[in-house]
Amino acid sequence: MRRIEIYDTTLRDGAQSEDISFSVEDKLRITEKLDELGVHFVEGGYPGSNPRDAEYFRKAVKLKLGNARVVAFGSTHKPKKKPANDETMKSLLDAGTSVVTIFGKTWDFHVKEALRVPLEENLDIIHDSVAYLKKHVEKVFFDAEHFFDGYINNPKYAVKCLRAAQDAGADCLVLCDTNGGTITSVVEDVVKKMIKDFSAPVGIHAHNDAECAVANSVVSVEAGANHVQGTINGLGERCGNANLISIIPNVQLKLGIRCIEPEQLAKLRDVSRYVNEIANLRHFKRQPYTGDSAFAHKGGMHVSAIQKRPETYEHIRPELVGNSQRVLISDLAGRSNILRKAEEFGIRLASDSVLIQDIVTKLKDLENQGFQFEGAEASFELLMKKSLGLHKKFFDLMGFRLIVEKRREGEEPISEATIMVKVGGHVEHTASTGHGPVNALDNALRKALDKFYPELKDVKLHDYKVRVLTAGKGTSAKVRVLVESGDKENKWGTVGVSENIIEASYQALVDSIEYKLLKEEK
Repeated sequence: MRRIEIYDTTLRDGAQSEDISFSVEDKLRITEKLDELGVHFVEGGYPGSNPRDAEYFRKAVKLKLGNARVVAFGSTHKPKKKPANDETMKSLLDAGTSVVTIFGKTWDFHVKEALRVPLEENLDIIHDSVAYLKKHVEKVFFDAEHFFDGYINNPKYAVKCLRAAQDAGADCLVLCDTNGGTITSVVEDVVKKMIKDFSAPVGIHAHNDAECAVANSVVSVEAGANHVQGTINGLGERCGNANLISIIPNVQLKLGIRCIEPEQLAKLRDVSRYVNEIANLRHFKRQPYTGDSAFAHKGGMHVSAIQKRPETYEHIRPELVGNSQRVLISDLAGRSNILRKAEEFGIRLASDSVLIQDIVTKLKDLENQGFQFEGAEASFELLMKKSLGLHKKFFDLMGFRLIVEKRREGEEPISEATIMVKVGGHVEHTASTGHGPVNALDNALRKALDKFYPELKDVKLHDYKVRVLTAGKGTSAKVRVLVESGDKENKWGTVGVSENIIEASYQALVDSIEYKLLKEEK
């Protein structure tokens, strides 16, 4: 069975993304996670470029990896130097890896303008660098930098560069679309020609500046390439690199060519989210295969269909990549959506119940007012339980007051909330400050309820979003507030809508608290 080598460069190319900086510990943890996924090669960095990467390689040799091999990355030797006397060559060998990847110029424009050496001298540099490294390490991969641009402008010279690397013993000739602007049909044609002309294995390294990186990688595999380079979640400089989170399932599930084991493929979503967490990035909901919305269904007709046969609106089973099917609640919902959500919430509801239409009607009315339950399923569960008489009220609001005071220019305003609630027969009256009025209100509400419901101490507010709903009304516009809260185990979303942002925030905060208390009672 044909197999594809997966080469991950998240720790090097991915780390060149704007706003990303991996610590040595981050890189070691990601390496272990990539190993669990079954990635064959993990490019750890450029050991000659900075102390952080050098430290990573010193520590990476101690990792107990079962699938992946750590790779050191660098350039060909410098002009006017011999490989044995070149600092880059030395740093690559000092990294202690059994696999090394070097990049070399294959576009004559770059050779003349960037490297500034004669074209023939560049061929010698490529050959001598690969040959020298092959004497000391098991595998040497040659990244043909700007290969597609070079081939389009001067095909004979670009091919000579590959020939120099192959003759020196390169274990793979990796064709790089470094500027990321090559169209897929061109990539396919060039890859086919290179596979025909060379005996060494051919690989692909695509960037995403024309949003063709995944397509270019997949079509290269179809053309015969057996080595694919990319990053987790498509991280990378400028518009990013080819996204392995899409490439791996495309190749394995669509082309039927093995990349990793099926049980490893089921970890794909976990790895995708893990890397984003380490990179401190928000998860992309619409990411194919692993995003929250990848297998989410909103329209009533769609939900009805997938309940009968999931493949009616799903191109694969989400479990294959570690994801799951989701049914969204909105004004497009029908009876099927309500029944599905009731099942998810553990609510017994007969398919012919007259209450279903009541819930649908109430839902559509609320969404017409501006409520949105797609990102606030906790609020929708409370709505359903209230409609079905299954809701318990944990406290009554007797009133609250907010004061925002700015004492002098240049100082931050002071926000204070005073609140009075009734729990059973007891009235609690308390106050608290906060970073802004909503935070002060949240703190005061929690403070008032803590003595009755100590489990609320575990609840944290993770995210707070405000959306203006009525354009043209200025500061009197209706707003929707979405709040994401969580405890040590789960996260949940709640929503509030009002022309008063404090009232909308209060609605969402109360739903968040009631949802937590409702769950604790089970």
